[in-house]
Order: sequence, then C-alpha cells, then structure tokens
Amino acid sequence: QVHLVESGGGLVQAGGSLRLSCAASGRTFSSYAIGWFRQAPGKEREFVAAISWSGGSTYYADSVKGRFTISRDNAKNTGYLQMNSLKPEDTAVYYCAADFRGGIGVRAGTYDYWGQGTQVTVSS
Repeated sequence: QVHLVESGGGLVQAGGSLRLSCAASGRTFSSYAIGWFRQAPGKEREFVAAISWSGGSTYYADSVKGRFTISRDNAKNTGYLQMNSLKPEDTAVYYCAADFRGGIGVRAGTYDYWGQGTQVTVSS
C-alpha cells in the first residue's frame, strides 16, 4: 500500500512558477516510479511527467517540456514538479501516482496508487 499526498498548488499569474510536492508513505519510496498527471474540467486526465525510481530517467509531455522539471528525493520520500512559465492552459488538478512496474509510463492505467490531487490555477 502507498499513500500519496500532493501539495503546493494555488493561484498564479501567467508566466509565474509553482512547485508541487508529492509526499509518500507506505512501501519503500525508491521501489517505484512517480508520475504526474493533470485533469482540467471536462477533459480527460493527461500525462505530464514521470521519473524512474532512481531519478535517473525522466520523461515529459511535449506540452510541458522545457517548462516543467520532475525530480525526487528518496531520502525524504518526496517527489516534486517544478513548473515555470505557467500558462492558463496549465490550469488543472494535478495528481501524483506510483508505478511499480519498473519503467516510467505515460498511461494512467499503469499506475497503481494515486494522490487526491492539488488545484493549479493560472490566470491570464
């Protein structure tokens, strides 16, 4: 069992930055990959970024590449999503998720545990 809690969301103006955190408890944090997804009202949940268990591999959606950075601190059982140059279209609820398969996936269905989400709102 893994319990994930996101934090760090809020309201920011376009061009601003936020850093989301994903605090994990339960199974050994370094035994799974972490993914970030987002869901805007009326839209499907979409992949944002993922990082391998060691932090050595990362993958980003094209829409956030160059603006967002995913990272993790296994000593603190915490994952992060640094979001810079935010745009109104980044507005969504952001979720972190745990993937025990051994790789880093872009499909929500491959993730085993999910947090409750944190709202990010970017004003124009």
